[in-house]
Amino acid sequence: MEQLGIGALLRSQREDAGRSQASLAAVLSELSGRAVTRNEVSRWESERRLPTPFWQKHIAAGFGADVQEIRRAVAVTRAKRRKAKTGEVVQRREFIGAMAALAIPLARTDQLSARQIGQSDVDQLRRRTARLRRLDNIVGGAETFPVYSAEVDFTQQLLRKSNYSIDIGHQLQALLAEQQQQAGWAAFDHGQNALAQRFYTDSRIAAEEAGALDLAGNALAYAAYQQTTTAQSGTALATDSCEVARPMATPKVSALLLERKAWAHATAREPQEADRALNMAREALQVRDDRPDPDWVFWVNEVEIDIMAGRCWTELRRPLRAVPVLERVLSGFDETHARDKALYLTWLATSYLHAHEVEQAAATLTRAHELAAGVSSVRPAVRIQAVARQLTRYRSTPAVGELLTKLGS
Repeated sequence: MEQLGIGALLRSQREDAGRSQASLAAVLSELSGRAVTRNEVSRWESERRLPTPFWQKHIAAGFGADVQEIRRAVAVTRAKRRKAKTGEVVQRREFIGAMAALAIPLARTDQLSARQIGQSDVDQLRRRTARLRRLDNIVGGAETFPVYSAEVDFTQQLLRKSNYSIDIGHQLQALLAEQQQQAGWAAFDHGQNALAQRFYTDSRIAAEEAGALDLAGNALAYAAYQQTTTAQSGTALATDSCEVARPMATPKVSALLLERKAWAHATAREPQEADRALNMAREALQVRDDRPDPDWVFWVNEVEIDIMAGRCWTELRRPLRAVPVLERVLSGFDETHARDKALYLTWLATSYLHAHEVEQAAATLTRAHELAAGVSSVRPAVRIQAVARQLTRYRSTPAVGELLTKLGS
């Protein structure tokens, strides 16, 4: 028999007892010592609101029912809401991704021949690269990698077959470095780490040839970040990335490289160095600078630094510092950015587990699993399974057992 949600259960019990919504409100007010109105009972029955744990126990007492039955009904309603919301988010994410792809001609139809490349050509290529970069917010590396690698091939052919001035050549080399970083990131997101590393190495070389030291530093930062997912420490490369980029880095570029340095220190279990880098990243964002930021840091802001801080403190097993910041930031995080939100929720789940909040960890990981459905990235699944393994010792807890069954763990 299907478990009723709280609205149907409450209505059924009230009608079986021969009570109106007003009379039930009066009973609950008497039992609890707090005033509750007929309108609130109506909201519970329509499931526009859910009774809090305080009211759940008094509802159970009012009907002589087991409070666990009331709690299960509330949990059923929450699960239905999540399922409906997840479906809406997935549909919205797929729609946005499709529209974004349609807005940008993904297949290269340009017929390359020896011709003169000028500033207007480079500007057009930059705009296209910027638009394509934003696809990464919505779809994963399995879908973006073929697009990004095609852009790399096209720009490499331009450099080989076209005519241009020295300045235009440097700009094309810098653009190539950007595109190689995009392709490397997509390969990493798709689980092709060796291919990603080759792109990062090629990007650093192209950036150095173009004199784009900020991009060269970013290539090192990407490589350092990838090292942190293995047994290797990324601290040396992350430190080098900041030093290499320093002469050209705008405040946002500095903030990005510093937060990645913080992550490298956190994964190396170096809390003081991680905290110092995070503080420096926040300070960098406050610096006034008239230079325009490169488009490849368009997403760097205070929220990004806060998320990284929460992740760092999770890695360092400091749940009292990690949980508040991750809860605050993720409560307003756009769910069409499903891959990123699913990943960040896994760190929140881990911090809940560090704080011995097992049921909350399971609920959060369940939400991450739901959001990651259909995302063309290997990273959320890897993280979800890693946290699930830590939860296996609590399999007897109903929320954990249900989650592990869903995951096949």
